[in-house]
Amino acid sequence: MTSRREQILATAAGLFAERGFHGVSVGELGAACGMSGPALYKHFPAKDAILAAMLVSISEELLSVGRTRVQEAGAPEPALIALVDWHVSFALSNKALIIVQDRDWASLPVEARERVRQLQREYVGLWAGQLRALDDGLSEVEALARAHAAFGLLNSTPHSAFLPEPEMRAMLTEMALRALGRTGASV
Repeated sequence: MTSRREQILATAAGLFAERGFHGVSVGELGAACGMSGPALYKHFPAKDAILAAMLVSISEELLSVGRTRVQEAGAPEPALIALVDWHVSFALSNKALIIVQDRDWASLPVEARERVRQLQREYVGLWAGQLRALDDGLSEVEALARAHAAFGLLNSTPHSAFLPEPEMRAMLTEMALRALGRTGASV
């Protein structure tokens, strides 16, 4: 069962993706959630706190699930494949959040922005660590660049998902593995 807080975050993600953070009033967000705008303040102290909760929580989830996938895989190659699979699933299921993250980043309160940056650095480092474990000749900078390139590809999904989901999933997975330099890997 979805909590009222989760409902507000999901509704806000859709509205913010559609019209931008500044294009949605508290009253409009409240109405979309079936409550008055001021009633939102029972759950969040301000509109920017909704944006902060949305982007911090998804960054925490990306890292947490990523760490779990790496741990469960037990070796670098299956760990990298598991990370790609996780991020493809995330990108296909969370297009609105990707748009909001990209477009409304500057509207995040400073503390939340720093927290998201920290979590993202750790997530990128998780990917880079698996790449370096697979290729000891790969520099840290090159591993980070490859991970960022794969994220750019996968996070373009809100603008490029024209195929049915199974086909899109297969294409994104193949392209991400190639971007990571893993041409022989398969899911």
